[in-house]
Amino acid sequence: MSQPAGTLYQRLRTLLRAEQPVALVTVVAGPGVGGKMLITPTDAPLGSLGHPELDRIAVRDALAELEAGRSGVRHYGPEGQTTPEDLVGTPTVSAFIESWAPPPQMWIFGAVDFTAALGKVAKVLGYRVTVCDAREIFATRRRFPMADEVVVSWPSPLFERRGHTLGQRDAVCILTHDPKFDVPAVQGALATGAGYIGVMGSRKTHAKRMERLAEVGVDQPEQLARLMSPIGLDLGARTPEETAISICAEIIARRTGRLAPSLRDSSGPIHGTLDGTGG
Repeated sequence: MSQPAGTLYQRLRTLLRAEQPVALVTVVAGPGVGGKMLITPTDAPLGSLGHPELDRIAVRDALAELEAGRSGVRHYGPEGQTTPEDLVGTPTVSAFIESWAPPPQMWIFGAVDFTAALGKVAKVLGYRVTVCDAREIFATRRRFPMADEVVVSWPSPLFERRGHTLGQRDAVCILTHDPKFDVPAVQGALATGAGYIGVMGSRKTHAKRMERLAEVGVDQPEQLARLMSPIGLDLGARTPEETAISICAEIIARRTGRLAPSLRDSSGPIHGTLDGTGG
């Protein structure tokens, strides 16, 4: 159903001020120029592009663009046709999908040296960075000034409060080696829709971690397959900064579906030597 433009823009303003994901679809060429729809992942769309099937297809595409954080023009038939043969002899509707998606999130568990380096690289890539550690003496703004938020907490309460906000664009990186911390962090991460879950540690450390996870009932193969550990691409990284780059590169590769040499899937040493020969 068509909505007055004022109502639509008022709703858009409210969502933007609340930093909620929203997409505005506008017909920029063809039949129904000026038609608009406001689309969010949770609410019924406002407005119409002129035909119910066109609206349905536009909602589908807008949600996909919103999930990816992209904007762009899509072309349809006036009744939602999308394939070339269906568009023959029909006027084309060009619709501009404008997405306002919050920055992707990166939650980093463990206030360690690697955390500061990873936070810096993540900020360059546009992430909203949250650092979490239960040790108040280590989890401070002074140590992690690049973070948008430093949370003094065990993992479970943070996931219980805000785990539902994590989606495919978001990453959870667990950099601790303390079973009391990393096991609940992994449990919490696996219960979310986070697109990347990386856990630091050697293959031996991760094998022991898997045993501890099994003890607490986390043993479903499809869930455990989401874990990237050892964390990062197999670049021979040694320093915290190099490791941070390898982690972020793995996140990018997983998101784009590109094949890349992950440490999880290799069998050699996970650190390079100073002369670059491996070790």
